[in-house]
Amino acid sequence: MKPLEDVTVQDVLDRAAVGRSTFYLHFRDKNDLLLSQLEKFLEIMSTLLCVSKEESNRVAPVAEIFAHIETQKKLYQILADAGRLNDFLDLAQRYFARGIKQRLIDSKRISTLSRPKLDARASALAGGLLSLLRWWLENDAKESPQAMDDLFHGMVWNGLQ
Repeated sequence: MKPLEDVTVQDVLDRAAVGRSTFYLHFRDKNDLLLSQLEKFLEIMSTLLCVSKEESNRVAPVAEIFAHIETQKKLYQILADAGRLNDFLDLAQRYFARGIKQRLIDSKRISTLSRPKLDARASALAGGLLSLLRWWLENDAKESPQAMDDLFHGMVWNGLQ
């Protein structure tokens, strides 16, 4: 794979076998395409548990996220090399905070929290999830996605014991 800054719209057109006018009908440029695809992934992952109506105490599909990212390490390295990984993580925090907030509401385990405290907790948990993901990637993803799910949810419900 070539560095992100070296990928051209023509490369995308050739790979996708679409015409230039079709591409520009949907996207402003290659960055718009990338953002669109990242947002689609984040929307799917951040709402996965709510959409599937999973009956568990999980607030985020950590195992699923980590398993997917494990298969896409090259893409994440390309984002990092292009200086775009932090942009992705900032975007991801907003998506995951909304999904976590909904799961916290649905769990009814914290029904007495005010809206600002619920928002703060969801944002902090989303930040923790992404910090854990970064740590996992920087340490060669040695732990299984399920082990990371167990670790994250242990911290959510039991603190840092």
